Amino acid sequence: MTSDPSAAELIDPETDPRATYVLEPDDVRALLGRLAAAPGAATQTTCTPLTGAPLAAVPLSIPDDVAAAAERARAAQRRWARRPVRERAAVLLRLHDLVLDHRSDVLDLIQLESGKARTSAYEEVADVALVARHYGRRAAGYLAPRRVPAVVPLLTGATVLRHPVGLVGVIAPWNFPLALTLSDMLPALVAGNAVILKPDTQTVLTALWGVEQLEAAGLPANLVQVVVGDGAEIGGAVVEVVDHVCFTGSTATGRAIAARAGERLVGATLELGGKNALYVADDVDVEVAAAGAVRACFAGSGQLCVSVERLYVHQAVAEAFVAALVRRVRALSLGVGLDYVADVGSLTTAAQLAKVSEHVEDAIGRGARVLAGGVHRSDLGPLCYEPTVLADVPADALAAREETFGPVVAVYRVASDDEAVAAMNDSEYGLNASVWTRSTARGRAIAARLEVGTVNVNDGYQTAWSAVGAPQGGHKASGLGARHGIEGIWQVTRAQTVAVARGAHGVLGTGSHVGLGRLYELPAERWTRLFTGALRVMKAVGRA
Repeated sequence: MTSDPSAAELIDPETDPRATYVLEPDDVRALLGRLAAAPGAATQTTCTPLTGAPLAAVPLSIPDDVAAAAERARAAQRRWARRPVRERAAVLLRLHDLVLDHRSDVLDLIQLESGKARTSAYEEVADVALVARHYGRRAAGYLAPRRVPAVVPLLTGATVLRHPVGLVGVIAPWNFPLALTLSDMLPALVAGNAVILKPDTQTVLTALWGVEQLEAAGLPANLVQVVVGDGAEIGGAVVEVVDHVCFTGSTATGRAIAARAGERLVGATLELGGKNALYVADDVDVEVAAAGAVRACFAGSGQLCVSVERLYVHQAVAEAFVAALVRRVRALSLGVGLDYVADVGSLTTAAQLAKVSEHVEDAIGRGARVLAGGVHRSDLGPLCYEPTVLADVPADALAAREETFGPVVAVYRVASDDEAVAAMNDSEYGLNASVWTRSTARGRAIAARLEVGTVNVNDGYQTAWSAVGAPQGGHKASGLGARHGIEGIWQVTRAQTVAVARGAHGVLGTGSHVGLGRLYELPAERWTRLFTGALRVMKAVGRA
Protein backbone atom coordinates (compact mmCIF):
# COMPACT_ATOMS: atom_id res chain seq x y z
CA MET A 1 0.00 0.00 0.00
CA THR A 2 1.37 3.40 -0.95
CA SER A 3 0.49 7.04 -1.36
CA ASP A 4 2.44 7.22 -4.65
CA PRO A 5 0.20 9.08 -7.15
CA SER A 6 1.71 7.05 -9.99
CA ALA A 7 -0.30 4.05 -8.78
CA ALA A 8 -3.32 5.47 -10.54
CA GLU A 9 -5.06 2.48 -12.06
CA LEU A 10 -7.62 2.30 -9.30
CA ILE A 11 -7.87 5.96 -8.32
CA ASP A 12 -6.94 8.53 -10.93
CA PRO A 13 -6.21 11.98 -9.47
CA GLU A 14 -6.30 13.51 -12.94
CA THR A 15 -9.84 12.46 -13.70
CA ASP A 16 -11.14 12.58 -10.13
CA PRO A 17 -9.72 15.47 -8.10
CA ARG A 18 -11.15 13.91 -4.93
CA ALA A 19 -8.70 11.01 -5.22
CA THR A 20 -6.53 11.87 -2.25
CA TYR A 21 -5.66 8.34 -1.09
CA VAL A 22 -4.20 5.82 -3.50
CA LEU A 23 -3.91 2.05 -3.09
CA GLU A 24 -1.11 0.12 -4.77
CA PRO A 25 -2.80 -1.71 -7.67
CA ASP A 26 -0.77 -4.89 -7.22
CA ASP A 27 -1.81 -5.10 -3.57
CA VAL A 28 -5.45 -4.68 -4.48
CA ARG A 29 -5.26 -7.23 -7.31
CA ALA A 30 -3.72 -9.77 -4.93
CA LEU A 31 -6.51 -9.26 -2.44
CA LEU A 32 -9.32 -9.36 -4.99
CA GLY A 33 -7.75 -12.49 -6.48
CA ARG A 34 -8.86 -14.34 -3.35
CA LEU A 35 -12.54 -13.86 -4.16
CA ALA A 36 -14.59 -16.81 -5.34
CA ALA A 37 -15.84 -15.25 -8.57
CA ALA A 38 -15.72 -16.56 -12.12
CA PRO A 39 -13.39 -14.94 -14.70
CA GLY A 40 -15.18 -12.07 -16.40
CA ALA A 41 -17.61 -11.65 -13.52
CA ALA A 42 -19.61 -8.47 -13.21
CA THR A 43 -17.96 -5.89 -10.97
CA GLN A 44 -19.05 -3.25 -8.50
CA THR A 45 -16.86 -0.20 -7.92
CA THR A 46 -16.44 0.74 -4.29
CA CYS A 47 -15.67 4.30 -3.20
CA THR A 48 -14.06 5.66 -0.08
CA PRO A 49 -16.47 7.58 2.12
CA LEU A 50 -13.58 9.87 3.06
CA THR A 51 -13.59 11.63 -0.32
CA GLY A 52 -16.03 9.78 -2.56
CA ALA A 53 -13.18 8.63 -4.81
CA PRO A 54 -13.27 5.10 -6.25
CA LEU A 55 -11.27 2.35 -4.53
CA ALA A 56 -11.62 -0.88 -6.49
CA ALA A 57 -13.70 -2.74 -9.07
CA VAL A 58 -14.84 -5.75 -7.03
CA PRO A 59 -15.71 -8.96 -8.94
CA LEU A 60 -19.11 -10.21 -7.81
CA SER A 61 -19.90 -13.83 -7.00
CA ILE A 62 -22.96 -15.69 -8.23
CA PRO A 63 -24.73 -18.59 -6.45
CA ASP A 64 -22.76 -21.16 -8.47
CA ASP A 65 -19.55 -19.61 -7.09
CA VAL A 66 -20.86 -20.10 -3.58
CA ALA A 67 -21.62 -23.77 -4.21
CA ALA A 68 -18.16 -24.36 -5.70
CA ALA A 69 -16.52 -22.50 -2.83
CA ALA A 70 -18.36 -24.69 -0.34
CA GLU A 71 -17.03 -27.83 -2.02
CA ARG A 72 -13.44 -26.58 -1.86
CA ALA A 73 -13.83 -25.56 1.76
CA ARG A 74 -15.31 -28.91 2.80
CA ALA A 75 -12.45 -30.80 1.15
CA ALA A 76 -9.91 -28.69 3.05
CA GLN A 77 -11.88 -29.01 6.30
CA ARG A 78 -11.58 -32.77 6.48
CA ARG A 79 -7.79 -32.50 6.57
CA TRP A 80 -7.82 -29.51 8.94
CA ALA A 81 -10.09 -31.23 11.48
CA ARG A 82 -7.58 -34.09 11.80
CA ARG A 83 -4.86 -31.73 13.02
CA PRO A 84 -4.39 -31.50 16.80
CA VAL A 85 -6.23 -28.56 18.31
CA ARG A 86 -3.00 -27.06 19.65
CA GLU A 87 -1.60 -27.00 16.13
CA ARG A 88 -4.70 -25.17 14.93
CA ALA A 89 -4.46 -22.78 17.86
CA ALA A 90 -0.86 -21.93 16.95
CA VAL A 91 -2.17 -20.30 13.76
CA LEU A 92 -4.23 -17.91 15.86
CA LEU A 93 -1.27 -16.98 18.02
CA ARG A 94 0.81 -16.21 14.93
CA LEU A 95 -2.10 -14.16 13.55
CA HIS A 96 -2.06 -12.11 16.77
CA ASP A 97 1.49 -10.98 16.02
CA LEU A 98 0.95 -10.39 12.30
CA VAL A 99 -2.06 -8.12 12.83
CA LEU A 100 -0.17 -6.05 15.39
CA ASP A 101 2.98 -5.93 13.27
CA HIS A 102 1.11 -4.74 10.16
CA ARG A 103 -1.51 -2.61 11.89
CA SER A 104 -0.63 0.55 9.94
CA ASP A 105 -1.59 -1.06 6.62
CA VAL A 106 -4.91 -2.39 7.86
CA LEU A 107 -5.73 0.86 9.67
CA ASP A 108 -5.42 2.63 6.32
CA LEU A 109 -7.70 0.04 4.70
CA ILE A 110 -10.31 0.23 7.45
CA GLN A 111 -10.41 4.00 7.23
CA LEU A 112 -10.50 4.06 3.44
CA GLU A 113 -13.40 1.63 3.28
CA SER A 114 -15.44 2.53 6.38
CA GLY A 115 -14.56 6.20 6.90
CA LYS A 116 -14.14 5.83 10.66
CA ALA A 117 -11.54 7.75 12.65
CA ARG A 118 -8.20 6.03 13.10
CA THR A 119 -8.64 5.59 16.85
CA SER A 120 -11.88 3.73 16.21
CA ALA A 121 -10.17 1.68 13.50
CA TYR A 122 -7.51 0.66 16.01
CA GLU A 123 -10.22 -0.85 18.22
CA GLU A 124 -10.66 -3.45 15.48
CA VAL A 125 -6.97 -4.34 15.50
CA ALA A 126 -6.99 -4.68 19.27
CA ASP A 127 -10.16 -6.79 19.15
CA VAL A 128 -8.68 -9.28 16.69
CA ALA A 129 -5.51 -9.57 18.79
CA LEU A 130 -7.55 -10.18 21.95
CA VAL A 131 -9.78 -12.81 20.35
CA ALA A 132 -6.87 -14.56 18.60
CA ARG A 133 -4.90 -14.75 21.84
CA HIS A 134 -7.92 -15.91 23.85
CA TYR A 135 -8.83 -18.82 21.58
CA GLY A 136 -5.18 -19.53 20.86
CA ARG A 137 -4.67 -20.13 24.58
CA ARG A 138 -8.10 -21.50 25.61
CA ALA A 139 -9.39 -23.52 22.66
CA ALA A 140 -7.73 -26.76 23.74
CA GLY A 141 -9.43 -26.54 27.12
CA TYR A 142 -12.79 -25.52 25.67
CA LEU A 143 -12.73 -28.46 23.25
CA ALA A 144 -11.25 -31.08 25.58
CA PRO A 145 -13.31 -34.22 26.31
CA ARG A 146 -15.36 -33.64 29.46
CA ARG A 147 -16.09 -36.52 31.82
CA VAL A 148 -19.41 -36.55 33.66
CA PRO A 149 -20.80 -39.10 36.15
CA ALA A 150 -23.67 -41.40 35.27
CA VAL A 151 -26.23 -43.17 37.40
CA VAL A 152 -24.07 -45.80 39.19
CA PRO A 153 -20.77 -44.55 40.60
CA LEU A 154 -17.71 -46.45 39.31
CA LEU A 155 -19.81 -48.70 37.09
CA THR A 156 -21.16 -46.08 34.70
CA GLY A 157 -19.81 -42.84 33.27
CA ALA A 158 -19.98 -40.59 30.24
CA THR A 159 -17.62 -38.41 28.19
CA VAL A 160 -18.75 -35.39 26.20
CA LEU A 161 -16.85 -34.82 22.97
CA ARG A 162 -16.92 -31.68 20.82
CA HIS A 163 -16.76 -32.13 17.04
CA PRO A 164 -16.63 -29.35 14.41
CA VAL A 165 -19.94 -28.84 12.62
CA GLY A 166 -18.09 -28.74 9.29
CA LEU A 167 -18.66 -25.54 7.30
CA VAL A 168 -19.49 -22.25 9.01
CA GLY A 169 -20.87 -19.26 7.14
CA VAL A 170 -19.87 -15.80 8.34
CA ILE A 171 -21.92 -12.94 6.91
CA ALA A 172 -20.13 -9.81 8.10
CA PRO A 173 -21.20 -6.13 8.06
CA TRP A 174 -19.40 -3.00 6.90
CA ASN A 175 -19.15 -1.22 10.24
CA PHE A 176 -16.45 -3.48 11.77
CA PRO A 177 -14.89 -4.98 8.64
CA LEU A 178 -11.85 -6.53 10.35
CA ALA A 179 -13.14 -7.40 13.81
CA LEU A 180 -16.52 -8.82 12.82
CA THR A 181 -14.87 -10.82 10.05
CA LEU A 182 -11.94 -12.40 11.85
CA SER A 183 -13.40 -12.54 15.35
CA ASP A 184 -16.31 -14.68 14.18
CA MET A 185 -14.06 -16.84 12.01
CA LEU A 186 -11.39 -17.62 14.61
CA PRO A 187 -13.41 -19.84 17.00
CA ALA A 188 -14.87 -21.67 14.01
CA LEU A 189 -11.44 -22.33 12.53
CA VAL A 190 -9.71 -23.39 15.73
CA ALA A 191 -12.61 -25.78 16.40
CA GLY A 192 -11.73 -27.55 13.15
CA ASN A 193 -14.27 -26.02 10.77
CA ALA A 194 -13.91 -24.44 7.37
CA VAL A 195 -15.44 -21.00 6.73
CA ILE A 196 -17.21 -19.42 3.83
CA LEU A 197 -17.11 -15.67 4.37
CA LYS A 198 -19.38 -13.07 2.82
CA PRO A 199 -18.17 -9.59 3.77
CA ASP A 200 -20.02 -6.46 2.76
CA THR A 201 -18.89 -5.35 -0.69
CA GLN A 202 -18.08 -1.86 0.62
CA THR A 203 -15.42 -3.24 2.98
CA VAL A 204 -14.24 -6.31 1.09
CA LEU A 205 -10.57 -5.29 0.92
CA THR A 206 -10.25 -5.16 4.70
CA ALA A 207 -11.85 -8.59 5.02
CA LEU A 208 -9.58 -10.03 2.34
CA TRP A 209 -6.55 -8.55 4.08
CA GLY A 210 -7.58 -10.44 7.20
CA VAL A 211 -7.82 -13.72 5.27
CA GLU A 212 -4.40 -13.01 3.76
CA GLN A 213 -2.92 -12.64 7.24
CA LEU A 214 -4.55 -15.89 8.37
CA GLU A 215 -2.90 -17.79 5.55
CA ALA A 216 0.41 -16.05 6.28
CA ALA A 217 0.00 -17.36 9.84
CA GLY A 218 -0.24 -20.92 8.52
CA LEU A 219 -3.91 -21.50 7.74
CA PRO A 220 -4.18 -24.03 4.87
CA ALA A 221 -5.28 -22.82 1.45
CA ASN A 222 -8.97 -23.19 0.57
CA LEU A 223 -10.05 -23.52 4.20
CA VAL A 224 -11.53 -20.01 4.06
CA GLN A 225 -13.50 -19.10 0.95
CA VAL A 226 -14.64 -15.52 0.31
CA VAL A 227 -17.70 -14.62 -1.74
CA VAL A 228 -19.19 -11.19 -2.26
CA GLY A 229 -22.30 -9.75 -3.82
CA ASP A 230 -25.94 -8.92 -3.23
CA GLY A 231 -26.93 -9.66 0.35
CA ALA A 232 -30.17 -11.46 -0.37
CA GLU A 233 -28.82 -13.52 -3.26
CA ILE A 234 -25.29 -14.35 -2.13
CA GLY A 235 -25.97 -14.25 1.59
CA GLY A 236 -28.94 -16.51 0.97
CA ALA A 237 -26.75 -18.88 -1.03
CA VAL A 238 -24.30 -19.04 1.86
CA VAL A 239 -27.07 -20.02 4.29
CA GLU A 240 -28.04 -22.84 1.93
CA VAL A 241 -24.63 -24.55 1.98
CA VAL A 242 -23.33 -24.21 5.55
CA ASP A 243 -23.79 -26.14 8.79
CA HIS A 244 -23.93 -23.02 10.98
CA VAL A 245 -24.29 -19.36 10.08
CA CYS A 246 -22.95 -16.32 11.98
CA PHE A 247 -24.66 -13.10 10.92
CA THR A 248 -24.30 -9.51 12.09
CA GLY A 249 -26.75 -7.01 10.67
CA SER A 250 -30.34 -5.87 10.72
CA THR A 251 -33.08 -7.57 12.69
CA ALA A 252 -35.22 -7.97 9.57
CA THR A 253 -32.48 -9.84 7.73
CA GLY A 254 -31.63 -11.82 10.85
CA ARG A 255 -35.20 -13.07 11.11
CA ALA A 256 -35.07 -14.29 7.51
CA ILE A 257 -31.75 -16.06 8.06
CA ALA A 258 -33.01 -17.66 11.28
CA ALA A 259 -36.13 -18.90 9.49
CA ARG A 260 -34.13 -20.53 6.70
CA ALA A 261 -31.58 -21.98 9.11
CA GLY A 262 -34.46 -23.44 11.09
CA GLU A 263 -35.90 -25.04 7.98
CA ARG A 264 -32.52 -26.62 7.27
CA LEU A 265 -32.01 -27.54 10.94
CA VAL A 266 -28.64 -25.79 11.14
CA GLY A 267 -27.52 -23.40 13.85
CA ALA A 268 -27.52 -19.62 13.63
CA THR A 269 -25.75 -16.99 15.69
CA LEU A 270 -27.26 -13.56 15.14
CA GLU A 271 -26.19 -10.15 16.41
CA LEU A 272 -28.89 -7.78 15.25
CA GLY A 273 -30.15 -4.25 15.89
CA GLY A 274 -30.00 -2.23 19.05
CA LYS A 275 -31.29 0.96 20.65
CA ASN A 276 -28.74 1.00 23.43
CA ALA A 277 -29.28 3.08 26.55
CA LEU A 278 -27.02 4.69 29.16
CA TYR A 279 -28.10 5.75 32.66
CA VAL A 280 -26.38 8.45 34.71
CA ALA A 281 -27.22 8.08 38.39
CA ASP A 282 -27.39 10.94 40.87
CA ASP A 283 -24.06 10.17 42.57
CA VAL A 284 -21.69 10.50 39.58
CA ASP A 285 -18.83 12.84 38.89
CA VAL A 286 -20.56 14.54 35.96
CA GLU A 287 -17.32 15.28 34.11
CA VAL A 288 -16.24 11.65 34.26
CA ALA A 289 -19.67 10.42 33.21
CA ALA A 290 -19.90 12.96 30.37
CA ALA A 291 -16.51 11.90 29.00
CA GLY A 292 -17.61 8.26 29.10
CA ALA A 293 -20.91 9.03 27.42
CA VAL A 294 -19.14 10.81 24.54
CA ARG A 295 -17.06 7.70 23.87
CA ALA A 296 -20.11 5.45 24.18
CA CYS A 297 -22.16 7.52 21.73
CA PHE A 298 -19.71 8.68 19.08
CA ALA A 299 -16.90 6.14 18.71
CA GLY A 300 -16.95 4.79 15.19
CA SER A 301 -19.21 7.70 14.20
CA GLY A 302 -21.95 6.01 16.21
CA GLN A 303 -21.93 3.08 13.79
CA LEU A 304 -21.23 0.40 16.39
CA CYS A 305 -23.83 -2.23 17.16
CA VAL A 306 -23.27 -1.36 20.82
CA SER A 307 -23.30 2.46 20.44
CA VAL A 308 -25.48 4.37 22.88
CA GLU A 309 -28.44 6.24 21.34
CA ARG A 310 -30.51 6.93 24.49
CA LEU A 311 -29.23 8.81 27.55
CA TYR A 312 -31.25 8.72 30.77
CA VAL A 313 -29.97 11.20 33.36
CA HIS A 314 -31.10 11.48 36.97
CA GLN A 315 -32.77 14.85 37.42
CA ALA A 316 -30.51 15.68 40.38
CA VAL A 317 -27.47 15.91 38.08
CA ALA A 318 -29.17 16.47 34.73
CA GLU A 319 -28.36 20.15 34.30
CA ALA A 320 -24.68 19.77 35.17
CA PHE A 321 -24.28 16.55 33.19
CA VAL A 322 -25.94 17.86 30.03
CA ALA A 323 -23.82 21.01 30.14
CA ALA A 324 -20.65 18.91 30.44
CA LEU A 325 -21.80 16.55 27.70
CA VAL A 326 -22.65 19.31 25.23
CA ARG A 327 -19.38 21.09 25.89
CA ARG A 328 -17.41 17.92 25.17
CA VAL A 329 -19.43 17.04 22.08
CA ARG A 330 -18.94 20.49 20.58
CA ALA A 331 -15.19 20.13 21.17
CA LEU A 332 -14.93 16.88 19.17
CA SER A 333 -12.93 17.19 15.96
CA LEU A 334 -14.50 15.78 12.81
CA GLY A 335 -12.28 14.78 9.89
CA VAL A 336 -11.26 12.29 7.23
CA GLY A 337 -7.47 12.03 7.48
CA LEU A 338 -5.47 8.81 7.65
CA ASP A 339 -4.06 9.87 11.00
CA TYR A 340 -5.03 10.22 14.65
CA VAL A 341 -6.09 13.87 14.43
CA ALA A 342 -9.87 13.50 14.17
CA ASP A 343 -11.99 12.26 17.06
CA VAL A 344 -14.88 11.32 14.79
CA GLY A 345 -14.75 10.23 11.16
CA SER A 346 -17.22 9.89 8.34
CA LEU A 347 -20.33 7.80 8.00
CA THR A 348 -19.79 4.83 5.68
CA THR A 349 -22.61 4.93 3.15
CA ALA A 350 -24.93 7.46 1.56
CA ALA A 351 -27.86 5.40 2.79
CA GLN A 352 -26.65 5.76 6.36
CA LEU A 353 -26.23 9.52 5.97
CA ALA A 354 -29.78 9.73 4.65
CA LYS A 355 -31.10 7.77 7.63
CA VAL A 356 -29.24 9.91 10.16
CA SER A 357 -30.47 13.11 8.52
CA GLU A 358 -34.04 11.78 8.40
CA HIS A 359 -34.03 10.88 12.10
CA VAL A 360 -32.70 14.28 13.15
CA GLU A 361 -35.05 16.24 10.90
CA ASP A 362 -38.03 14.14 11.96
CA ALA A 363 -37.23 14.74 15.65
CA ILE A 364 -36.86 18.48 15.10
CA GLY A 365 -40.12 18.56 13.19
CA ARG A 366 -41.83 16.96 16.17
CA GLY A 367 -40.49 19.49 18.66
CA ALA A 368 -37.03 18.20 19.64
CA ARG A 369 -34.21 20.64 20.38
CA VAL A 370 -30.69 20.34 19.00
CA LEU A 371 -28.16 20.86 21.78
CA ALA A 372 -25.14 20.11 19.60
CA GLY A 373 -24.48 19.11 15.98
CA GLY A 374 -27.31 18.32 13.63
CA VAL A 375 -25.35 19.40 10.56
CA HIS A 376 -24.17 17.49 7.49
CA ARG A 377 -20.56 18.63 7.04
CA SER A 378 -20.05 18.09 3.32
CA ASP A 379 -17.21 20.62 3.47
CA LEU A 380 -15.15 18.02 5.34
CA GLY A 381 -16.24 14.90 3.50
CA PRO A 382 -19.24 13.77 1.48
CA LEU A 383 -20.66 11.65 4.31
CA CYS A 384 -19.53 13.57 7.41
CA TYR A 385 -22.20 14.41 9.98
CA GLU A 386 -21.58 16.34 13.18
CA PRO A 387 -21.95 14.49 16.50
CA THR A 388 -25.47 15.39 17.58
CA VAL A 389 -27.24 15.68 20.93
CA LEU A 390 -31.04 16.02 20.97
CA ALA A 391 -33.39 16.91 23.83
CA ASP A 392 -37.18 16.75 24.15
CA VAL A 393 -37.43 13.98 21.57
CA PRO A 394 -41.07 12.82 21.60
CA ALA A 395 -41.93 9.15 21.86
CA ASP A 396 -43.34 9.04 18.33
CA ALA A 397 -40.14 10.34 16.71
CA LEU A 398 -38.08 7.94 14.60
CA ALA A 399 -35.01 8.65 16.74
CA ALA A 400 -36.89 7.60 19.87
CA ARG A 401 -37.66 4.02 18.84
CA GLU A 402 -35.72 3.04 15.72
CA GLU A 403 -32.01 2.36 15.55
CA THR A 404 -30.30 5.40 14.00
CA PHE A 405 -26.83 3.85 13.71
CA GLY A 406 -25.03 7.15 13.53
CA PRO A 407 -23.66 9.99 15.67
CA VAL A 408 -26.99 10.94 17.28
CA VAL A 409 -28.10 10.59 20.90
CA ALA A 410 -31.30 11.70 22.65
CA VAL A 411 -31.20 12.88 26.30
CA TYR A 412 -34.04 12.23 28.77
CA ARG A 413 -34.46 13.06 32.47
CA VAL A 414 -35.58 10.49 35.05
CA ALA A 415 -36.41 10.78 38.76
CA SER A 416 -35.12 7.43 40.06
CA ASP A 417 -33.27 4.21 39.30
CA ASP A 418 -36.60 2.45 38.88
CA GLU A 419 -37.76 4.94 36.28
CA ALA A 420 -34.46 4.62 34.45
CA VAL A 421 -34.67 0.82 34.36
CA ALA A 422 -38.24 0.91 33.07
CA ALA A 423 -37.32 3.37 30.33
CA MET A 424 -34.20 1.48 29.30
CA ASN A 425 -36.17 -1.77 29.05
CA ASP A 426 -38.93 -0.09 27.03
CA SER A 427 -37.53 -1.21 23.68
CA GLU A 428 -37.90 -4.15 21.35
CA TYR A 429 -34.10 -4.41 21.41
CA GLY A 430 -31.78 -5.73 24.08
CA LEU A 431 -28.14 -5.59 23.02
CA ASN A 432 -25.99 -3.35 25.23
CA ALA A 433 -26.47 -0.89 28.10
CA SER A 434 -24.34 1.33 30.32
CA VAL A 435 -24.78 2.42 33.94
CA TRP A 436 -22.77 5.20 35.60
CA THR A 437 -22.59 5.44 39.40
CA ARG A 438 -19.96 5.78 42.11
CA SER A 439 -21.34 2.66 43.80
CA THR A 440 -20.29 -0.59 42.18
CA ALA A 441 -22.93 -2.47 44.17
CA ARG A 442 -25.63 -0.10 42.94
CA GLY A 443 -24.37 -0.44 39.39
CA ARG A 444 -24.43 -4.23 39.53
CA ALA A 445 -27.94 -4.23 40.99
CA ILE A 446 -29.27 -1.95 38.24
CA ALA A 447 -27.44 -3.94 35.57
CA ALA A 448 -29.07 -7.20 36.65
CA ARG A 449 -32.51 -5.67 36.01
CA LEU A 450 -31.79 -4.64 32.42
CA GLU A 451 -33.09 -6.81 29.58
CA VAL A 452 -29.90 -6.76 27.50
CA GLY A 453 -27.07 -9.11 26.66
CA THR A 454 -24.27 -6.96 28.08
CA VAL A 455 -24.16 -4.16 30.64
CA ASN A 456 -21.12 -1.99 31.33
CA VAL A 457 -20.88 -0.24 34.69
CA ASN A 458 -18.92 3.02 34.39
CA ASP A 459 -18.03 2.31 30.77
CA GLY A 460 -19.92 2.46 27.50
CA TYR A 461 -19.05 -0.79 25.72
CA GLN A 462 -15.30 -1.49 25.76
CA THR A 463 -15.14 -3.34 29.08
CA ALA A 464 -17.68 -5.98 28.08
CA TRP A 465 -16.39 -6.19 24.52
CA SER A 466 -12.79 -6.70 25.64
CA ALA A 467 -13.79 -9.40 28.15
CA VAL A 468 -13.47 -11.95 25.37
CA GLY A 469 -13.88 -14.85 27.77
CA ALA A 470 -17.48 -13.75 28.39
CA PRO A 471 -20.36 -14.11 25.90
CA GLN A 472 -21.36 -11.06 23.86
CA GLY A 473 -24.83 -11.25 22.40
CA GLY A 474 -28.31 -9.77 22.36
CA HIS A 475 -31.73 -10.45 23.86
CA LYS A 476 -35.17 -9.83 22.37
CA ALA A 477 -34.93 -8.46 18.80
CA SER A 478 -31.18 -7.99 19.14
CA GLY A 479 -30.28 -11.54 18.33
CA LEU A 480 -29.66 -15.17 19.21
CA GLY A 481 -26.53 -16.79 20.61
CA ALA A 482 -23.30 -14.99 21.38
CA ARG A 483 -19.76 -14.50 20.22
CA HIS A 484 -16.70 -14.76 22.49
CA GLY A 485 -15.87 -17.15 25.32
CA ILE A 486 -16.76 -20.81 25.54
CA GLU A 487 -20.20 -20.07 24.07
CA GLY A 488 -18.58 -18.67 20.94
CA ILE A 489 -16.71 -21.89 20.20
CA TRP A 490 -19.27 -24.40 21.45
CA GLN A 491 -21.91 -23.01 19.08
CA VAL A 492 -19.79 -24.04 16.06
CA THR A 493 -19.31 -27.57 17.36
CA ARG A 494 -21.66 -30.46 17.93
CA ALA A 495 -21.70 -32.29 21.23
CA GLN A 496 -21.50 -36.07 21.36
CA THR A 497 -21.99 -38.10 24.53
CA VAL A 498 -20.19 -41.44 24.80
CA ALA A 499 -21.55 -43.38 27.79
CA VAL A 500 -19.87 -46.52 29.12
CA ALA A 501 -21.26 -49.25 31.43
CA ARG A 502 -18.40 -51.12 33.09
CA GLY A 503 -18.40 -54.68 34.35
CA ALA A 504 -20.79 -56.11 31.77
CA HIS A 505 -18.23 -58.73 30.59
CA GLY A 506 -16.76 -59.80 33.90
CA VAL A 507 -14.79 -58.33 36.78
CA LEU A 508 -11.11 -59.07 37.26
CA GLY A 509 -11.32 -62.17 35.14
CA THR A 510 -13.94 -63.86 37.30
CA GLY A 511 -16.51 -64.04 34.55
CA SER A 512 -19.20 -62.60 36.84
CA HIS A 513 -20.74 -59.39 35.62
CA VAL A 514 -21.81 -56.56 37.94
CA GLY A 515 -23.09 -53.94 35.50
CA LEU A 516 -26.58 -52.54 35.03
CA GLY A 517 -27.53 -55.71 33.21
CA ARG A 518 -27.25 -57.66 36.48
CA LEU A 519 -29.75 -55.27 38.06
CA TYR A 520 -32.22 -55.77 35.22
CA GLU A 521 -32.01 -59.54 35.66
CA LEU A 522 -33.78 -59.20 39.02
CA PRO A 523 -37.59 -59.27 39.19
CA ALA A 524 -38.95 -55.90 38.12
CA GLU A 525 -40.57 -55.08 41.44
CA ARG A 526 -37.36 -55.84 43.32
CA TRP A 527 -34.96 -53.88 41.08
CA THR A 528 -37.23 -50.84 40.95
CA ARG A 529 -37.43 -50.89 44.78
CA LEU A 530 -33.62 -51.14 45.01
CA PHE A 531 -33.17 -48.39 42.47
CA THR A 532 -35.59 -46.12 44.32
CA GLY A 533 -33.61 -46.61 47.53
CA ALA A 534 -30.36 -45.85 45.70
CA LEU A 535 -31.81 -42.62 44.34
CA ARG A 536 -32.78 -41.53 47.84
CA VAL A 537 -29.31 -42.32 49.16
CA MET A 538 -27.58 -40.40 46.39
CA LYS A 539 -29.73 -37.34 47.11
CA ALA A 540 -28.99 -37.63 50.84
CA VAL A 541 -25.21 -37.73 50.27
CA GLY A 542 -25.39 -34.68 48.01
CA ARG A 543 -24.74 -36.36 44.69
CA ALA A 544 -25.76 -34.27 41.71
